[in-house]
Amino acid sequence: MDWQEISGNWILVPNQPIAIIHFLGGAFVATAPQLTYRRLLECLANQGYVVIATPFVNTFDHVEIARSVLGQFEQALQILRSRTLQNRYLPIYGMGHSLGCKLHLLIGSVFPVERAGNILISYNNYSARDAVPLVEQFSQFLSPQVFSVEFTPSPLETTQMVRDRYQVRRNLVIKFSNDTLDQTLSLAAVLEQKFPNMVVSRRLIGSHLTPLGPDLKWQTGQIFTPFDAIGQWMRQELYRELQALEQDILLWLDPLRHPK
Repeated sequence: MDWQEISGNWILVPNQPIAIIHFLGGAFVATAPQLTYRRLLECLANQGYVVIATPFVNTFDHVEIARSVLGQFEQALQILRSRTLQNRYLPIYGMGHSLGCKLHLLIGSVFPVERAGNILISYNNYSARDAVPLVEQFSQFLSPQVFSVEFTPSPLETTQMVRDRYQVRRNLVIKFSNDTLDQTLSLAAVLEQKFPNMVVSRRLIGSHLTPLGPDLKWQTGQIFTPFDAIGQWMRQELYRELQALEQDILLWLDPLRHPK
């Protein structure tokens, strides 16, 4: 299965697709999701999920980013339905990491989309001052009236928007044990109050960077040697945390197909 580029999106289409996942990455790694999140996304595609990963460049206007990535996604989806998917219905899930979570929350709050659910990994809703050190450095020398920069919407506005307008009822929220950038707990509280018994919260071993990474395959020779055993063991240890994330996502997507 090879990556293909359609309308600015990077896409994987399995032979017998069962659902569609729209993926949005974190702020500084979202420009090439087919590389930075390769193993995670290819794992989902290998289990039958069409993956549409939309690159974006971070700006202060997050509503505009959400509008842009949604437009790109819908263009690619229209082309896929006419060519490959033959207009058959497949449920659509949103999946985001870090800033990608916020964008999916905005998409589900501002635009009339239909989603079977959202997967929100390591939610980040910091202010511009906290998220971008350069903003803090400049603001020390200028008055608030001269230099006042904030993301649109602000963290408080985002939380209120989710509380009042977010439409996606079924959500999986994932927090990692060693993640100082994560704000998943506050998001989970808002979602659980809004959609009781529809939100699954998971805490996994790992860090904010756990979802990232290519799949480093160990190629054995014609004769299996001790070096091959060591190489396979190292690969297994390297991806242990990411594999746990993959299993949790697949279980939530289809509990009957992926029993514990």
